[in-house]
Amino acid sequence: MLSTAHDADVVIVGAGVAGLSAAHRLTSAGVTVSVLEAAPVVGGRMATTQLDGFRLDRTGQLLSTAYPELRRTAVLRDADLRMFSPGVLVPSGGRLQRTGEVGIAGRWSSHARRAVGRGSAHPAQGAGVAFSVARALASAPRPRQLDQARLGAALARLAATPVDRLLARPERAAAEALYGRGLPARTVDGFLRPLLSALLGDPELTGTSSRCADLVLRGYARGRLCVPAGGAATLPELMAAGLPAGAVRTGVRVTDVATTSVTTEELGEIRCRSVLLATGARAAAGLLPGLRVPSFRPVTVVHHTAPESPLGEPSLVLAADRGGPVSHTAVMSEVDPSRASDGRVLISSTLLCGPPDNLDRRVRRQLANLYGRATDDWELLAVHHDPEAVPAMPAPHDLRRPVRVLSGLYVCGDHRDTGTVQGALFSGRRAADAVLSDFGIRPGCAAATLTAAA
Repeated sequence: MLSTAHDADVVIVGAGVAGLSAAHRLTSAGVTVSVLEAAPVVGGRMATTQLDGFRLDRTGQLLSTAYPELRRTAVLRDADLRMFSPGVLVPSGGRLQRTGEVGIAGRWSSHARRAVGRGSAHPAQGAGVAFSVARALASAPRPRQLDQARLGAALARLAATPVDRLLARPERAAAEALYGRGLPARTVDGFLRPLLSALLGDPELTGTSSRCADLVLRGYARGRLCVPAGGAATLPELMAAGLPAGAVRTGVRVTDVATTSVTTEELGEIRCRSVLLATGARAAAGLLPGLRVPSFRPVTVVHHTAPESPLGEPSLVLAADRGGPVSHTAVMSEVDPSRASDGRVLISSTLLCGPPDNLDRRVRRQLANLYGRATDDWELLAVHHDPEAVPAMPAPHDLRRPVRVLSGLYVCGDHRDTGTVQGALFSGRRAADAVLSDFGIRPGCAAATLTAAA
């Protein structure tokens, strides 16, 4: 017999951000939870490894300060987010050009402004960046000034568009929809396509719904790209630390689930009133036969160190010219100095594919072209590959897949909403609200709507 200390109202299987989001929602309503994680640490795909003073993310997930769940989840409101400079850098005319600087026009979210106010933003991201960008635009050739003006206006319109209007648009492949925005093809190919590829994990954008792309691009237009200080793992670690003591158990593998109990290898049977599966889609289907498993998109992250920074600013660089396997890259030690000790340099690059042959040589050759610096003396630190990093979201895509399998059995994760951190967090909220409804408990606020699905 298990002690009653192992029993809970709800057992949550999986301690990724979706399961932890649900746990916070439930505990705030007075429901007891037990979160069981098979891995030795929380976080799921939001994992960070430590190597010789470097903190290396295993997937290249980018966040936006406009994610609604970063404000709605109390424990995340004060998360230390390190922001990239406004806009992105793309190769043009043999050098990197800044574009898409919607943030400097004052369209930061209130969360971003608070982050800057408390000093979590890089110093180069303030008025100096705004001034230098404005000066660069003023001295740019007139065709580029016009392109930038059109792009800025399009992003501003998108930022102000209600979500329900976006979802009323005809749904098609994202790549096809991009060319119907009234922007020059050079802007689409040189900025929109590589940006959305980086944010959605789809290199061609042919297998992603235009509605998902619109929501993600709207989030970009309303906020700032950012990463958690100290690595991706700090976000789920913060969430786990904010739960009651003993609520999260790692190293516990669940082998079977029912509506009122789960069976584990380490603890035997744990009784409960409801079970919520918050694992990846494939693991969830293993416990719930018949649950649909989507196709996935692979991601490979390559980390290098160098004697000196090749960029000197906290910017995201998009490989818009597709001159190699890299989709996007950044000097992460400029964005978040805590990821490299003793002032060392960390360059992290993301590939939206499996590891190619001669990976290091091909990646360094492409990075030399992007940064305009020799990379012969760079040192390869680590390569992390996840063949199922991002659930595919082809059209037609249900942006709010059911989270209630039946009374007492629920499922959440980024495979139930959008394949982003926001989608995972929001799915956990939706699943928790379904549990509370079945318990006869009114959630603390009105039922969430698709306005939070970006």
